[in-house]
Amino acid sequence: MIMKGQKISDRYQIIKSIGEGGMANVYLAYDTILDRNVAVKVLRGDLANDEKFVRRFQREALSASSLSNPNIVEVYDVGEDNGEYYIVMEYVEGKHLKNLLKKRGKLTVPEVVDIVLQITNGLSVAHDSYIIHRDIKPQNILILENGLIKITDFGIAMAINSTQLTQTNSVMGSVHYLPPEQASGKGATLQSDIYSIGILMYELLCGKLPFKGDNAVEIALKHLKEPMPSIRDEIPEIPQSVENIILKATAKNPKNRYADAREMHEDLSTCLDESRKNEMKITFRYPENDYDDTKLLKTVKKEAKKEVGDEAIAKKIDTEEVNKQNKMIIILGSIFVGLVLIITTIFVLVPYMTKARQIEIPDVTGFKVTDAIKELQDAGFVIADDQIEQPSGDVEAGEIIKTNPAAGSVRKEGFEITLYVSTGDSQIEIEDYTGKNYNEIKGKLEALGLKVLIEREDVPTEELDKYEEGIIFKQDIEAGKKLSQGDYITLYIPKLDNKYPDFLADAYTIDDVHDFAEEMGLKLSVEEVETSDYTPGMVFYQSREAGMTVKEGATLKVKVAIAPSSTTPDDQIGNPDVDQESGLQ
Repeated sequence: MIMKGQKISDRYQIIKSIGEGGMANVYLAYDTILDRNVAVKVLRGDLANDEKFVRRFQREALSASSLSNPNIVEVYDVGEDNGEYYIVMEYVEGKHLKNLLKKRGKLTVPEVVDIVLQITNGLSVAHDSYIIHRDIKPQNILILENGLIKITDFGIAMAINSTQLTQTNSVMGSVHYLPPEQASGKGATLQSDIYSIGILMYELLCGKLPFKGDNAVEIALKHLKEPMPSIRDEIPEIPQSVENIILKATAKNPKNRYADAREMHEDLSTCLDESRKNEMKITFRYPENDYDDTKLLKTVKKEAKKEVGDEAIAKKIDTEEVNKQNKMIIILGSIFVGLVLIITTIFVLVPYMTKARQIEIPDVTGFKVTDAIKELQDAGFVIADDQIEQPSGDVEAGEIIKTNPAAGSVRKEGFEITLYVSTGDSQIEIEDYTGKNYNEIKGKLEALGLKVLIEREDVPTEELDKYEEGIIFKQDIEAGKKLSQGDYITLYIPKLDNKYPDFLADAYTIDDVHDFAEEMGLKLSVEEVETSDYTPGMVFYQSREAGMTVKEGATLKVKVAIAPSSTTPDDQIGNPDVDQESGLQ
């Protein structure tokens, strides 16, 4: 059991849990060596003893660690500590696309094209290494505040040429984005990711999925059999080029899809060009289904007529076909009735016959561990082998804080109860944190269970040189005092005024100045001056002196050098007796 404050491999200090998955739990942690927050994925305890799952977990790490791209969550470290298998990844503060869809309903065409361009950019690196993601869906695509897309959870990704691929692995992933070949039980390919991207693209544009059903089997069958609905029926103004990309990506036959993410990325990069908006609707080179039942029946009839030359034979074939269909209906009906009986037996009769006694869980708060175990066992419950230790200011060390499930709730006889045991009031002694980076201290204190507030405070202008950005200069709890878990401490960092740089000495280009003005909210006035004294594009005058405090909304004037006009005769340049504008002496 991973707890707050615990250190993994004496390096990664756990701050809090941020997610749970089928194979692993994810925690926010502080890297004490590289001074940064990271995400640590730890293999679930019940799976750590399963050699097959451990191999798959390690395979995930090896696959993901080989990928380096701005659009893929980076893997930093892989290891094992006291039987805990873990992966250390880049910590990304963003929301997944599912959250964005819930908030917005649907996205605009330019937004979707930009998002999918970034997804295919990241997947191109994976596909170049023959690594399939296998679970592309909105929940596995993070979007940062600046619009950057990050693909996460290569949890079931693996190299195509791996000899470890099993039938179980081949049909994993969300059924709403499941490619037909995987729905039919075949293995995944690079083009399986392409299909999932196409479904995702449709969902982002329409705000809904193309295939829905009452259960997973029904949805999977629609992926296999039903044609992809036209997005232009939903949104007529969408360019045909965009629909063509979705249709090609979601083709039933993988031969009709893009070969890999890179090919799809290249097509996406030009889909909004004016020349492509009214292109012809795509047609496929290969059939979308391996065979057509109707065509097959017609072929049989035609061959029978040709060989016998008797119309009656063809009619007989029709009659036999109808009889076969009737027999099939009877067989299917019998199977259905049998299934109803089996399901009724399983869900009604068996529970009734094996119904266990329902018992209320006793309240053992404040009991010694041995007394609590006896009380719960006498009531008919089983006690979990692992007890969870927690600090408490209200319950003495060695006594029970609570149980899971909680006291008073009703469970079946024989249900397993977990005990939470107090370690006493584990108070934290506060140190003097002034002069230290607030991010580092915040991470450490939060890992110990404290609530940390960061306040930016104005400092005297004449003392600005004494302060540094991000460095604590004051705290509201004195050093030496003790706090309990859950208590608050406020750390103060200086609110420093921004200063004008020396554009001339630091060799700023006009693009650099534009970036600075935009960031600081300044009004920029640029004057271009023909001169050979400065390199073209360099700033050689600024109206605000270096070191002055920047005030938002102020006007900054700069002069930038441009090359002298080529029409000016060489013998006139630099001649003080020549009027440079009129050319007259």
